[in-house]
Amino acid sequence: MASSSSGRNTTLIPEAKQGLQRLKTEVASEIGLSDYENIDKGNLSSRDNGRIGGEMVKRMIESYEQEL
Repeated sequence: MASSSSGRNTTLIPEAKQGLQRLKTEVASEIGLSDYENIDKGNLSSRDNGRIGGEMVKRMIESYEQEL
């Protein structure tokens, strides 16, 4: 199945991108990465990045389930 996309990610809902960034910063702060916005993300361990992403998904699922 061929894709007509140019291979670049596009932002469909700009407000969602801002909200995800706030959530990411909040989660990072809670796990001890208080200066997350200014850290070189390439120097973070896979474990730290995974913890942040995993917690974000967990919270999004919880939020969705509460709305049902």
